[in-house]
Amino acid sequence: MKIALLTLCIGVSSLSLAQNAQTATASKLMIVAHRGSSAQAPENTLPAFQLAWKQGADAIEGDFQLTKDGHIVCFHDKDTKRVDGQQLAIADATLEELRQLDVGSIQPQNSERALRAWSSDQYKGVQMPTIAEVFATVPAGKKIFIEIKCGPEIIDPLLRELASSGLTPDQVVVIGFDSALLKSLKDRDPKWQVAWLCSFDKKPNGKPRMAPARVLKTLKAMRALALMSGRGDVDKGLLDQMRAAGIEHYVWTINDPKLGPTYKAQGVDAIITDLPAEMRAALVASTNP
Repeated sequence: MKIALLTLCIGVSSLSLAQNAQTATASKLMIVAHRGSSAQAPENTLPAFQLAWKQGADAIEGDFQLTKDGHIVCFHDKDTKRVDGQQLAIADATLEELRQLDVGSIQPQNSERALRAWSSDQYKGVQMPTIAEVFATVPAGKKIFIEIKCGPEIIDPLLRELASSGLTPDQVVVIGFDSALLKSLKDRDPKWQVAWLCSFDKKPNGKPRMAPARVLKTLKAMRALALMSGRGDVDKGLLDQMRAAGIEHYVWTINDPKLGPTYKAQGVDAIITDLPAEMRAALVASTNP
C-alpha cells in the first residue's frame, strides 16, 4: 500500500510539474522586434536585427520581397523613394542595383519619426540585406517573422531559402495580409508556420468590417499559428474561440512600453514593437515591482 501510494504521489507530482512547465511556456510573452530594433537603427537592416538580439528580443520581424532577378531582399516599401528619392520598384530592380543603395540613411515613416534615435552617419553605407543574410543572424532558440510584401511568385524561392537556412520550423513564422498566399505556402510545405495579419477596421455603425466568424474560418483554413492584429482590437468572443482552437494572438506595433503589462494581462502571446529593450524592461518591472 505504501509503495502504491508513493507511486501515485510521484505520478501526481510529475503531472503537476509538467502542467506547471506548460503553463510557464504558455504564459511567456514574446517580444518581437519590428523590422529589427528599428527605433535605434535603420529598419530592415542587419545592424537593426543584430541590435535586437543584443537587446534580448525573442524574435525579429522583417519585410521581404522578390527582385527582378529572383533574389529575396529585406525591404518594406514597393520602391526606393524613402532611400534615395527615386521610385525604383523592387520588383523591377536587380539585386546588384539594390545593393548600390545606402539603406543606412532610409527615412522613417511619419508615424516612426518621433522614435528615431540614430543618425545616418552612424550607418552610412549599409546595404539592403538578402533573406539569407538575415537568416544568418538568428540565434538558436530565437525566431524570425517573415512578412511577405509581394505576391505568390515569392513562394518557391522562399521555400528554397528556408530549406537551406538551417533554421527549424519552430523558429520561422511566415506572415502577411494575403490569407490565400499564406494558405498556398502552407499547402505546399506544411511544416512551416504561418500567421495572418488582419486589420479590424470598423464600419460607421461601430461593427468590424470583417465578421468574427469569417476571421475564425480563415484562420482554420490556413492552419494558422496566430492572428496578428493592430493594437489588439479584436472581438472578445473571437479571441475565446481562437484560444479554444489553439490559435495564438499577437499585437502590432506597440511602442508605448507602459502598455506591455496591460497586453500581457489580457493574455496576448506576442508584442511586436520598434522598442524591444524598453518593452522588455517594462514587462520585467511589472513582474518584479
